[in-house]
Amino acid sequence: MATTISSAKKTKQPNGQPGKPGVNKENQTIYADNPIVGGEEKLVINELQIRQVVRTSSDIRNWRSALNAAESRYFPNRTWLYNLYEEVVLDGHLSGIMQKRIDTVLNKSLLYKDSEGREVAAMNACIASRQFRKVLQYIMETVFWGVSGMEFIPGAVLQVRSIPRKHIKTKTQLISFEENVQDEGIDYTKLDNVWITGEAEDLGLLNKCVPYVLYKRGLFADWAQFIEIFGQPVRIARYDVFDNNTRDALMETLEKAGSSLALLIPKTADFEIMDGKTANANGELQYTFKESCNQELSIIVLGNTETTSGSNGAGSQAKAKTHLEQQQQISRYDIAYLTSMLNEPAFSRILASYGLPVCTGGYFEISRDIDIDFLTARKEIDLAIRNAGIALSDEYFYQTYSIPRP
Repeated sequence: MATTISSAKKTKQPNGQPGKPGVNKENQTIYADNPIVGGEEKLVINELQIRQVVRTSSDIRNWRSALNAAESRYFPNRTWLYNLYEEVVLDGHLSGIMQKRIDTVLNKSLLYKDSEGREVAAMNACIASRQFRKVLQYIMETVFWGVSGMEFIPGAVLQVRSIPRKHIKTKTQLISFEENVQDEGIDYTKLDNVWITGEAEDLGLLNKCVPYVLYKRGLFADWAQFIEIFGQPVRIARYDVFDNNTRDALMETLEKAGSSLALLIPKTADFEIMDGKTANANGELQYTFKESCNQELSIIVLGNTETTSGSNGAGSQAKAKTHLEQQQQISRYDIAYLTSMLNEPAFSRILASYGLPVCTGGYFEISRDIDIDFLTARKEIDLAIRNAGIALSDEYFYQTYSIPRP
């Protein structure tokens, strides 16, 4: 890969219509799917007009409008939807389970092996670097956002920056200069130092999480109001309707006695406070609603609820074990996804441009966790098969039980 950085040129389609060479001009609803050819290097982030995230108050109607804009067949625009994503990831429960899913994969051992299956020790320093871990983080974030973009800075050592997702236009395969412009930008299929991950029309898991976070926000506002009104006793003072001096004295006394809710009522008036405490005396309604939203978020991201918030009652331990197995299935998917992306030819070319010892037939491999319960049952089956006279190679036992070769 050359180290000369050329200036970016604008790419605009005829008549200002979104599309690229290779897209059927008679049907502009089709997403471009041009091959990654490379051949150029450009620092694209320096060419972008990056805008501040719009953090206005949002509700379900805003989400539906943003989703319709993102799913448009002619002019898909994810800007509004990604503004919502930036807002909902501030939710404590959602951000926690997202990072839990990512860390489950990132905290495993990663090795680079040659075509013979031997570890290439010269790659270990790069794999252990902070920049390489950023690459892994961006790839895993693709699951939630639908797309991720990385710009690799040419030089002696690996250096990567995240391309703002609002500028990645997957329909036209452009990195737009303006976040709301579809047909002017840089063609990333021709760049060697830019890597875009994700499927063109995938909006990510965060799209399913948005409504539950928005419901929770409205809930917390109502819950805070409930606590403010009913969290303290109500002070009621009564006075004779024609005794203005007594009324003024009582009013002054109540104002000086604190900020709790106080009512000043004439003795001749009939007054009754109708509140929600009869059916919701301690805020259990709001708490249950919050827990329901959190459980839905946990199911979307982790596939279960018991690994983040355990339930009480009989059978909870067995339920937690079952849910852990379900989460392990998702982790296996994530591991397969991450390794498949790392073994993409585009990423191998990027690593080679830094002088790293990638080789023909080389591949990244993540170590597997040892499940003792599973292997104990598996051992009995394997030994029974061998004792029955069916040949099992030594290599099978080394790989299945993660036994190092002598």
